[in-house]
Amino acid sequence: MSTLTVWKFKTSDGAEKALVKLEALQKQQLIQVLDAAIVSWPEGRKRPKTYQAMNTTGAGALGGAFWGMLFGLIFFTPLLGLIVGATAGAVSGRFTDYGIDDSFIQDLQSKVTEGTSALFLLTGQVTVDKVEAAFTAEEKGELIQSNLSVEQEAKLREDFGAEV
Repeated sequence: MSTLTVWKFKTSDGAEKALVKLEALQKQQLIQVLDAAIVSWPEGRKRPKTYQAMNTTGAGALGGAFWGMLFGLIFFTPLLGLIVGATAGAVSGRFTDYGIDDSFIQDLQSKVTEGTSALFLLTGQVTVDKVEAAFTAEEKGELIQSNLSVEQEAKLREDFGAEV
């Protein structure tokens, strides 16, 4: 089973720095990062920059379609106005199937703001105590977590064409 977690950082480059550290921890087999994406919102920008941060050709990857739809729903749909309201409602309903509900989305919208960043991770096995110990207090982010059930994970992979 995989876990989808979102980590909010107090700086616009905090998520990138955390991912670099997690990649090193993965080489030590302390964490299995199946997929990752980053939202970075530098000061002075009207909206955040989003990108898929991992090479997702391996098993477990969700792919660009998933991240693109999720980021669009969270960060860009409110900017488009009522024209896409019905479409946004259908998309947000679709994400509920994966354990990502309105409160999760609203929480992210309120916390990931200008001058901050967020790291979206799909992880497998994690040695929690060792991974946590690798981050200093200044490097740690705020955890917003959504666990995926086995059924939700299978549906997610099927719907977004990810490898099983």
